Amino acid sequence: MHSGLAEGQVFISEFKVTENVYNSFIAAFNDKNILHTDDSYAQSKGFKSKVMQGNILGGFLSYFIGEILPVENVIIQSQTIKYKNPFYLEEVLKFEAQVTHIFESINSLEFKYIFNDQSNKKIAMGTILIGII
Repeated sequence: MHSGLAEGQVFISEFKVTENVYNSFIAAFNDKNILHTDDSYAQSKGFKSKVMQGNILGGFLSYFIGEILPVENVIIQSQTIKYKNPFYLEEVLKFEAQVTHIFESINSLEFKYIFNDQSNKKIAMGTILIGII
């Protein structure tokens, strides 16, 4: 496997949760849970405003794998995500991913990643295993 990546290599990016991202997620998946759509309701439950759908982060992960990595012909084989804190509309999330394992025998790479908000509060973290095809 000649991915050009090395264990320990780090990738850093930022993703903004724009109105377009939010509305497109709802249009694509019809997730209109009241916690995600009603500021007053979310505030009554202790949040500062409506909470963004956690799986919006999945879209950002897909973009990282498909567009940011300097490797073509990749496929996500598995991923995990642990949500730690809510995130909100118009927030800019800092994303960092590190190559943790290279599995030459099966042409796969494993990454650990984290999303933080601008105050460095942990939003979500997990792992992704990708195959190079």
